[in-house]
Amino acid sequence: MKKRNLALLINANNTNTSFALTTKNRIVRTVKTPTAAICDIPFSADDYREVVLASVVPAATKKLLRLLPVQPLMVDAFIELGIGINYPRKRQIGADRLANAVAVAHLYGAPAIVVDFGTALTFDIVNARREYVGGVIAPGLASVTEYLYQRTALLPRIRIAEPRSIIGKSTVGAMQAGAVIGYRGLVKEILAALRRERSLQDAVVVATGGYARLIAKKLPEIQHVNPMLTLEGLRFIYLHNR
Repeated sequence: MKKRNLALLINANNTNTSFALTTKNRIVRTVKTPTAAICDIPFSADDYREVVLASVVPAATKKLLRLLPVQPLMVDAFIELGIGINYPRKRQIGADRLANAVAVAHLYGAPAIVVDFGTALTFDIVNARREYVGGVIAPGLASVTEYLYQRTALLPRIRIAEPRSIIGKSTVGAMQAGAVIGYRGLVKEILAALRRERSLQDAVVVATGGYARLIAKKLPEIQHVNPMLTLEGLRFIYLHNR
């Protein structure tokens, strides 16, 4: 593909940073790296002409700006997004949350709720007028289990996975049950509370992020899982700013 047909999308979060090459129609290649370990751009500067950067990590932003060969379009609530913003403190909205809101409005319609299973668990709301209006933030699933490991003398660090039974037959099994099944309860209750808002009774619910498939597979409240949702949002933002 010729360089003029490609743009570089970057989503820098607290745990990982995703890089993607995209045409105007689709994302063609992705690379993910731990944010703390960023040392270069995984694509040649010959591969792209324009860059869209969404970052919630100031240190990563500074490093990426030094590494990039061109000035990127920085995602925030003050650029052309293709959706409205109805939120009193626009500077406080994370760039990844804006990208999710853009993607869900374009791909699934509105009203909509995005559940992002990242380092934090976020719920972001787009109303029927295609406006971002706010959301909910809760601890991420990995953060919860890591806290138990760090703050207790005998509980181990675990791999988060579907438990074999609600009744744990080992410490790991008990922790997996508490983490996964308990976390589904957290997500289900927050979604139920959001659904009680008259404007969200018919909202589509879309999940993304690292643990989206694991948690969503037994939650009928979530209609769609899209691991590429944030990057798709950056692609739409790129198109709105060409």
